[in-house]
Amino acid sequence: MPRPEPQFITFSIDGREVQAPANEMLVDAAKRGDVEIPVFCYEPKLGAPVGACRMCLVDIEGIPKLQTGCSTPVKDGMVVHTQTKRVKDAQESVLEFLLINHPLDCPVCDKGGECPLQDVSFGWGGGKTRFIEPKRHFKKPLELSPLVAIDRERCILCYRCVRFSQELSEDYQLVLHERGAATFVGTFDGHPYVAPFSGNIIELCPVGALTSRPYRFRARPWDIENSGSVCTLCPAQCNVAFTVRDDRVLRVMARDNDEVDDGWLCDKGRFAYQSVHAEQRIVAPMVRDGGVLREVPWARAIEEATLALKKSGGRVAGLAGGATTNEEGFLLQRLVRDVHGSPHVDSSAGLPRAGLLAMGDPALQATVADLEFAHTVLVLGTEPVDDMPIVDLRLRKGVRRNRMTLAVATSRPSSLDPNAVLSVRYAPGAEAAFVAALSAAFYGGDVDTPARAAGTDAGAVAELAALLRTSGGDEAGDVVVLYGERVLAGGEAVTQPLLKLAGALGLSGRAGAGLLGIPAATNGRGLREAGVVPDAGPGLAELATAGADAAGIAASLTAGDTTVLYLMHTDPLRDQPQRATWDRALDKATHVIAHAGFMTEGIREHATVVFPAESYAEKEGTIVHPDGRLQRLRPAIGRPAGVRAAWQVLDELMRAAGVDTGLHTVHSATRQLFESVPFYAGLTVDTLGGKGLRWWEDEARAAAWPEPAKPGLLATVASSTPTYEAAATPNGALRLGTFKSIWASPEVEASPALKFLHPTQRVELSPVDAERLGIRHGEHVTVGGDGASVAAVAHLRNESPAGSAFLQSGIPEGAANVLEGPLVEIRKAQST
Repeated sequence: MPRPEPQFITFSIDGREVQAPANEMLVDAAKRGDVEIPVFCYEPKLGAPVGACRMCLVDIEGIPKLQTGCSTPVKDGMVVHTQTKRVKDAQESVLEFLLINHPLDCPVCDKGGECPLQDVSFGWGGGKTRFIEPKRHFKKPLELSPLVAIDRERCILCYRCVRFSQELSEDYQLVLHERGAATFVGTFDGHPYVAPFSGNIIELCPVGALTSRPYRFRARPWDIENSGSVCTLCPAQCNVAFTVRDDRVLRVMARDNDEVDDGWLCDKGRFAYQSVHAEQRIVAPMVRDGGVLREVPWARAIEEATLALKKSGGRVAGLAGGATTNEEGFLLQRLVRDVHGSPHVDSSAGLPRAGLLAMGDPALQATVADLEFAHTVLVLGTEPVDDMPIVDLRLRKGVRRNRMTLAVATSRPSSLDPNAVLSVRYAPGAEAAFVAALSAAFYGGDVDTPARAAGTDAGAVAELAALLRTSGGDEAGDVVVLYGERVLAGGEAVTQPLLKLAGALGLSGRAGAGLLGIPAATNGRGLREAGVVPDAGPGLAELATAGADAAGIAASLTAGDTTVLYLMHTDPLRDQPQRATWDRALDKATHVIAHAGFMTEGIREHATVVFPAESYAEKEGTIVHPDGRLQRLRPAIGRPAGVRAAWQVLDELMRAAGVDTGLHTVHSATRQLFESVPFYAGLTVDTLGGKGLRWWEDEARAAAWPEPAKPGLLATVASSTPTYEAAATPNGALRLGTFKSIWASPEVEASPALKFLHPTQRVELSPVDAERLGIRHGEHVTVGGDGASVAAVAHLRNESPAGSAFLQSGIPEGAANVLEGPLVEIRKAQST
């Protein structure tokens, strides 16, 4: 359903004339006239109001009874009163009723000082009670989960937490037990409330009933200050507020930005702040001495890195991970290309410049908010809850509230399948053939051949094409294709049919529709635009000499053509496929210089110089959201004494090589970046503000996008014939697919509150294959192929397609990249 165009009406409230959108809830409309109506159960983010607490009663002329302001839409000419005696008596009575069993323990309550119940009691309460009987008591506090504590004596039954669980995250774990005065919030049979978004109920709770266990009794509101920034733990880049006391982060809360996160946070973003102060964190520079990494002074570390780069004779390569800011990436490619004369820099999914330009064409870009209001969304080759969690909530919201039609096309079963009108499976790694089949269904080509090559049913592909074609009724409506950038590893074999599909759907230049890619890492889009790709400079400018991509860098290291590898916030043994290849490459490297926050296996075994990295709570700079929104990182706390900003280290290394960078602050680097990227022209950190801006929404900047990606390219692609490889035939073995859990990260591993969620290896397979192999759910198995193997626990999923098995990547031990595929065998583990 397209965004509704607001029609403004005029109504009166307490004698003031107010203009508001027609049918806006009275509680929200009143704020436009600077009138506050108290609420407890109402929260616009939760959807349709329930009118449970009755705190918002108001007097409306022409209606004899008092009405709930949270569930009453405003109409033209409506006259509302909130200050009459009848209204005040009702509000005082409701508050008196709510406080009958609520304990008066504000001095020891974690919510004290920032509690809506306190505020409303002072502003609208009568200040006295007639209740003298004993209050009800529960055991307190209870562990609702390892992350959330519940004090049932304080609960006022506003239903917010239950509604979030059932209507927003749709995990359906929280329920209301019993009835009447005995009602309480809990889970079925007392099971812990463990879900990707469970921490949001802490912020939703209007009293102190739900509290954060890691934050509990750590500070009071007058001891703290909040600092706004952006979470860089995944591509969602949610806007956050760090709660700081004595230069330590004690809590993370959502900082509402409707265009980015809709006011929600996943539990990784909410609780992984503990990694900032973890003992495992690297907080001093290190140099390998006698085969062991030892802490050294900064001067020694800079000297070792400078000497290594100088001796390389230009045989240098750089790899940047997703936590790298635009400024750091810009300076890294400068150090490697301009200072040491090497073209080998990478950070992307492996697409050549032409593909990046085509997929990034401003006319084809969709936004996160478009997912909610499009007629149809196709989720292609990604699991949003793992890859970009907040998008999962946005898609569920679109289906539930706006009747958006959802289609899912993935190799692995998706958590969104129950919400989808149509779910289609294809073989792991067969995205190119699948998209070719889908494109052919639009252009009247051969669907059967590419469908067979993709390991899927041609009828299902045709059904999906028909669904997209008629998404707006009789004709195509607003369609958003949400794809995982890992699928683009197939290069032109994927991008050509995907662009043909975009052309058939008329996505180019259409507001509310387009393509939206989820990068494999947080700042994937920003690093590409900053020039951290093999064949393009800042602004994706064409280079005279193209360098090697990540796979090419590994081959070059192995062959001895490259001797020094500079790693910026990445560990190839975790982040890249083909671990054995990278193990050999890192062994062959003369020097590995790394910026790292934690001692992961690749850094521990191969790094010769390690610079301690800033945490995301300490960084300053910019990053780019997957939909093109430039956002600003602001430091909430100071760095540990032994940590320096990465831009400063890169600046020192360039100056040591005799290059005057002209950098004095991080803003100098930002200014140089904006001047080097034509479509960032005119931007400053001040224009980004607190919520950022999408550069491509400005016509002049969009016009500065490099020429080959102009809309005419779609016509060229439409006439081309894509090439693709057929998926491997199992022949008794299983096709290998991979996935990365939301919890697979060093920050989760280092955070005490989240450590229980850090995944161990499991292999997902269908019951059909499990029965054939004699494997039961929960059994320990060995997954192997081509002489390598990993230990895993069998996890049977009814929805898993027969002939495929899925392993986790991004974990420290036994990750999927140990196996190169495409086929693997599974057998029971040998008992010891």
